[in-house]
Amino acid sequence: MDKNIIKLTKEAITPALVVHANIAVKKASGIYLDDIDGNRYMDFTSGLATTNTGHNHPAVVEAIRDQAGDLIHSGCMFYHKRLAELAQMLKKIMPPGLDMFFFSNSGAEAIEGALKLARFYTGRQGIIAFTGGFHGRTFGAATLTTSSIRYRKRYHPMLPSVYHSPYPYCYRCWFGQKSETCSLECFEYLERLFRHQIPPDEVACIVIEPVLGEGGYVVPPRIFLERLRGLCNKWGILLVFDEVQSGMGRTGKWFACGHFGITPDIMTVAKGIASGMPLSAVISQKKIMLEWPPGAHGTTFGGNPVSCAAAIATISVMEKEGMLENAARAGGAAIKRLKAMQVDRPAMGDVRGLGLMIGIELVKEGKEPDTEGLKNIISYCLDKGLLLLECGADKNIIRLAPPLIITGDEMNRGLDILEEAIGKTR
Repeated sequence: MDKNIIKLTKEAITPALVVHANIAVKKASGIYLDDIDGNRYMDFTSGLATTNTGHNHPAVVEAIRDQAGDLIHSGCMFYHKRLAELAQMLKKIMPPGLDMFFFSNSGAEAIEGALKLARFYTGRQGIIAFTGGFHGRTFGAATLTTSSIRYRKRYHPMLPSVYHSPYPYCYRCWFGQKSETCSLECFEYLERLFRHQIPPDEVACIVIEPVLGEGGYVVPPRIFLERLRGLCNKWGILLVFDEVQSGMGRTGKWFACGHFGITPDIMTVAKGIASGMPLSAVISQKKIMLEWPPGAHGTTFGGNPVSCAAAIATISVMEKEGMLENAARAGGAAIKRLKAMQVDRPAMGDVRGLGLMIGIELVKEGKEPDTEGLKNIISYCLDKGLLLLECGADKNIIRLAPPLIITGDEMNRGLDILEEAIGKTR
């Protein structure tokens, strides 16, 4: 059957599900994937920025096995030790004041929970998100999502009272500005929403990724997020940070908001929280969460004992092995090398990122997105044993998101392949 895995899967699974690499993996360890034919790949995607501790970290595997032998499912029918233990561990790494949790299974579920909490707590209906953001595929989350039109096509009408404002994407400024002349027109646009589309006292929350994920791995100017925090404070709007992709050490800090010195009112976390086991969380202040009465939200599988055990082990090994520090160090070195490569490679229009959340924007003359060139690069790299993933509305941006355990030598080997690919295909 092994030889027919891809064929049998394509026959049985809807094409709506995109599988990015046409390989069948048999086993994974650390940053490496081994396919059924004996080929080995370096995974610079971390399974969509999820296996931050590396594939099959021994401590996480052991925690999963031990917990599965004792209790697999609770279904919110009774309390269990791992739920309490995980909540206490998370409190220690959260920004100050974020100290109460609702556990669910995926990033999209966490976003849905955050939207419900914000509307319930404020009694307001309006939601503001940012053009280019990705927040999930369920209806509420997809209504916020504008990283690509394909996530919204033929699904209208969507959730009402949702408004969009341009994300501060400096390389492709919506208003044609450059960094040296920028006066935050993107923020002024947001303020104009309050004059023309919805009054601020009817807005429940503003939802933003502190580092844009699917939309392009874009790091916003610090001043934009500072002004956003001030705007929310002024009007009693809840600020929601979607840290599904940028959280759990990906940027070299536990959460990307730590780079900006800003604490949101609500945070959503998933992906790297449990090293690949299904788990997510809505996190907020007690004064907000305690206003959410029994039965206002619920879950069958959220807070699963095995997933919680995996998350506890994940946090523990990240601390013991200094993975945040390694992400900052390895990411900084990678960006330095990529910027040096960029000097005589005009196809590398922009290099940006924090920690091991790095974007490389491929362009043609005049900054036109080079979608086809990126496809060729990714294909070339896969043939050479390097798994990469694209992002951006035009799919012209390479996202480098290897596990946080990556060594300097492994990073350089991956960048050697990437550099060769850019040289031979562009």
